[in-house]
Amino acid sequence: MNTLFSTLRNSFKSPEIRRKLLFTLAIFLVFRFFAHVPVAGVDLVKLKELFTSNQFLGLLDVFSGGTLANFSIMALGLSPYINASIIMQLLTMVFPKLEELQKEGDSGRRKLSQYTRILTIPLSVLQAIGMYALLRSQQIIGNLDPFSFIAFIFVMVAGAMLLIWLGELITERGIGNGISLLIFAGIVGRFPVVIGQTVSTATAETLMNTVTLIVMGLVMIAGVIVVNEATRKITVHYARRMRGNTTSGGQTTHLPLRLNQAGVIPIIFAISLVLLPSMLASFLQTSPNQVLSSIAQSINTWFTPTGWLYNLTYFLLVVGFTFFYTAIVFNPKKIATEIQKYGGFIPGIRPGSPTTKYLGYILTRITLVGGIFLGLIAVSPGLARSATGLQTLLVDGTGLLIVVSVVLETYKAIEANLVMRNYDGFLKK
Repeated sequence: MNTLFSTLRNSFKSPEIRRKLLFTLAIFLVFRFFAHVPVAGVDLVKLKELFTSNQFLGLLDVFSGGTLANFSIMALGLSPYINASIIMQLLTMVFPKLEELQKEGDSGRRKLSQYTRILTIPLSVLQAIGMYALLRSQQIIGNLDPFSFIAFIFVMVAGAMLLIWLGELITERGIGNGISLLIFAGIVGRFPVVIGQTVSTATAETLMNTVTLIVMGLVMIAGVIVVNEATRKITVHYARRMRGNTTSGGQTTHLPLRLNQAGVIPIIFAISLVLLPSMLASFLQTSPNQVLSSIAQSINTWFTPTGWLYNLTYFLLVVGFTFFYTAIVFNPKKIATEIQKYGGFIPGIRPGSPTTKYLGYILTRITLVGGIFLGLIAVSPGLARSATGLQTLLVDGTGLLIVVSVVLETYKAIEANLVMRNYDGFLKK
């Protein structure tokens, strides 16, 4: 705890880091301001009644940071951008040219980011049209003439792109990953509302359940921190080499493999996909076609946040995306080549292909453990609901994981900036 406060105190002493922190906080304020600017023509009273009676929409609102319940101009949230990122990640595995861009460094990543932003626009349009159909079916918004309909879609898409721009501003000029921080700000921004709802309906029984829930939350926070910081250290020995009169190598280091190599990304990807069936069902439920309407009703019956099918699908998606994203960020063949290039080897393992297989074997085992942990965290709201009976204040494992992970990553980013400042000061001396 002393180290935490010391780091924060030292960060505000540095003009550059203080400027980045204040810039990040300013973007948060801008985000929360636009989160309360409603779209014209929406009956907010009926909208809040719909969100109260629909658990799926309530869950979706948590990840939009309350912008959906208010139906602000940012009601689409970051979901279109996340879906576009998933599609681009899949396309890089299919098309060699996109894979080459990924390997080109910063210039290639900038081009891929530009392609992702372009792909976000049509996805935002489709989601805005689906959102309008849902609101119209519930008589929350009236029939719009063509001009008003186009204006409605344009405002929704513009709000989503504005949110993405704010996130990228944080990444470039602030501290940490901007998209993750905005998701974090949205989730934290919902806490006062949910706590207020719980307090207003509190009884003696719910008070005990709330205490139980708080204990469960603390245990989960401890588990998230332990798993996020856990590493599997692989010993790497570098042989001693002679170059003229100088000697290099001859030392032993460790290659750290994180238990949760993918971080919070699998959760974000999975929640974007697992919500699609319910969203499509809400859109098709009012269809005049009886077949489509019955299919939509079946989806709503079976694929609800409290149903076993939803939670099983969510769990499997999280585990699958954990393996998928880990395979993207960690390449055993590349690591094995780099170790061999500098004269290193893992004791008991031959350099080259055997090292690649060994790293892949270790990575698969720890990724499986990390993926199962993330999956259990993701489905924990249902378990918490069954254990406590509370419907308003849940141990939302997904939100909790995002909050804790983002806090840890941002703290590490602040520490890295402090180290860089001290290093620059040493060079100037």
